[in-house]
Amino acid sequence: MASVKENLLRAAELTESDSPRLDLEVLLCHLLGKSRAWLYTWPEHELEPEQQAAFDRLFERRIAGEPVAHLTGNREFWSLPLKVNRSTLIPRPDTEVLVEAVLELRPQESLRALDLGTGTGAIALALATEKPHWQLLAVDKMPAAVALAEENRQQLGLANVQVRQSDWFDGVPPQHFDVIVSNPPYIDAQDPHLREGDVRFEPRSALVADEQGLADIRQIAAQARSYLAADGLLLVEHGWQQADAVAELLGTRGFEQVQSWRDLGGQQRVTGGQWRG
Repeated sequence: MASVKENLLRAAELTESDSPRLDLEVLLCHLLGKSRAWLYTWPEHELEPEQQAAFDRLFERRIAGEPVAHLTGNREFWSLPLKVNRSTLIPRPDTEVLVEAVLELRPQESLRALDLGTGTGAIALALATEKPHWQLLAVDKMPAAVALAEENRQQLGLANVQVRQSDWFDGVPPQHFDVIVSNPPYIDAQDPHLREGDVRFEPRSALVADEQGLADIRQIAAQARSYLAADGLLLVEHGWQQADAVAELLGTRGFEQVQSWRDLGGQQRVTGGQWRG
């Protein structure tokens, strides 16, 4: 058997992780049902044999590169506990910038919003939590992702969100939204980062887009105009080098007041514009 402290010292072996110590703290908290504060308070606590064996298995899978979120089945987004699995993307902290931008631009207490390619439901559920009188429709083309987003919706008890299956707008009934948001695939198929880190374990269909990663954003921008109310807002997440291309794309399709927002690392990550109608 080993103590909490001894197990955390194994972080030195996670050479490919950006946060090895945090990775092991999260795994131990998940396994023991304790908080990180508890780990700091009881570093000499020894794991039971079955607990140690379970931790060793998780540790080996993390060494092999499996994302911590897949090992625990959970990821926090906007302080919301979300279930995750291999059917869709793991929510990233940088995507919270999109939520912040929507709330900044649309402080109204009542409006209609659409989340395209919702995945875990992270964006829609975060907005629904902040704005309980908004009505949100969250869609995804993958049935497994739809089931996951609906499970998260039910777990959070959010009645102001509907989750449906739709390939972008194909399954969305004709109507007008005040806000449309999306975190679509935007990585070029030749990007070397696809062979690194967590993305190796995430569905390629949720990551990669044609036309240097811009194909899906281009389709969304073209179709969104028919679904936006007058002065409606479209915001999309994109790659850190794509802000100018996305801004130009929106501008050529008639969107006005186009602007971008920076992520936690200072990179332009979200771009949006207003549709006059």
